[in-house]
Amino acid sequence: MHTTQARTEKRSFMRPINRFLERWIPSALTFAIILTLIVAILAMTLTQQSPVEVLTGWGNGLAGLLAFMTQMCLVLLLGYMLANTRPVRKLLRRAALVPKTAGVAYVFVFVVAAIASLFTWGLGLVVGTLLAREIAVQARERGTMKVHFPLLVASGYSGFVIWHMGYSGSGPLTAATPGSFLESSLNGKIVPITETTFSTWNMLTALAVIIVCASLMYLIRPKGNDPIFELPANVGSEEHDEADDAVETPADRVDASRILTLVLGAMLAAYLIIHFVQGGSLTLDIVNWSFLALILLLVRNPFELIHLTKQAASNVGEILLQFPLYAGILGIMSTSGLIQLFSDAFVSIANPTTFGALALLSAGIVNFFVPSGGGQFAVQGPIMLDAANQLGVDPSIAIMAIAYGDQWTNMIQPFWALPVLAIAGLKMRDILGYTFVTLIGSGLVMAVALTIVSTM
Repeated sequence: MHTTQARTEKRSFMRPINRFLERWIPSALTFAIILTLIVAILAMTLTQQSPVEVLTGWGNGLAGLLAFMTQMCLVLLLGYMLANTRPVRKLLRRAALVPKTAGVAYVFVFVVAAIASLFTWGLGLVVGTLLAREIAVQARERGTMKVHFPLLVASGYSGFVIWHMGYSGSGPLTAATPGSFLESSLNGKIVPITETTFSTWNMLTALAVIIVCASLMYLIRPKGNDPIFELPANVGSEEHDEADDAVETPADRVDASRILTLVLGAMLAAYLIIHFVQGGSLTLDIVNWSFLALILLLVRNPFELIHLTKQAASNVGEILLQFPLYAGILGIMSTSGLIQLFSDAFVSIANPTTFGALALLSAGIVNFFVPSGGGQFAVQGPIMLDAANQLGVDPSIAIMAIAYGDQWTNMIQPFWALPVLAIAGLKMRDILGYTFVTLIGSGLVMAVALTIVSTM
């Protein structure tokens, strides 16, 4: 299998990119540190600020995103927890029986992962990978079809390409949240979610991306004598670890009771209903509370809730280190005038018609250096919103253009693929050729959509 795979890679035009990514792309934390130094140097050279002034702006800014950082950590934490609840895992095992042919399996995994990503990006990442694995296991055990496991995993990860268009999109939600760090760039106003995430043009764009990319997954499937790499024979369904719920004391009986989590979940669900009935808007906090309410209603007891939290917590650590650095970068840029400088430069090459597509491209490039969607909005949001204001472009276009660019180059940015690859037992080079196709297809759709809406 490895010999055939090596021969296939030699023929692949993606081989140079594979080598570059594996040899030269450092961790996201390292990127954040390097970007901090670059911005500090730019502030001293382009704005004539002294080292002391730059250092002061950086230090004062470090704590500027603490509330936002907590919101982002909760989105990731709760998304992973929700994906690993027993009902969701049971549903995935049943869903794995749906595809009857390999071509349908690739499309099915992509569509399910895309829908889950629109709900919450943490859920989409995990669901896509677990479903790919379950389908591969079921296909091997039934012997009715042979599926190419790297393409199944790539299909699941490709669903992530529309996450920022959905319910947990950090950029649109931040712009809709009163008191957020984007409020000053919006002249003290907010941009309702109905003008971004739930706008007709965004929902149609998301649908178009799903249709185009699902079709591409089907078209690039192995055909004829193309090699098929199935799930290894010694790999089975990933079993859900049992929570340590041995009942030995009265306190254990309380922790093993479903009543407490059920009551708390019902209370939270009731609060959310009242919130929306009374005209409340969708914000980052409301999104997180809706995920938590679902988790509380789905888990069996506090034992399982604690167990899921411990499992998901390992995915949050890097964000806790990175966000203060992004906040420091924002502090340097805002106090030195770099935001105005960069926005003026963007305005000089863009016009109202080309703004959306150019903002998408720039956001896609920035995503390589700031892979967190929330972190990217902290760094790039004020720049693009100021440029949009100068050009008379609706701020909703600027917000969604950054969102599109952030999700777009995730297809070849290894940061978010790492947990997916760990679950699947693959390397980035195994799926990169397929996700590159997703990059091209989705990028064309989003660029065209932004150009059209910019002219309306």
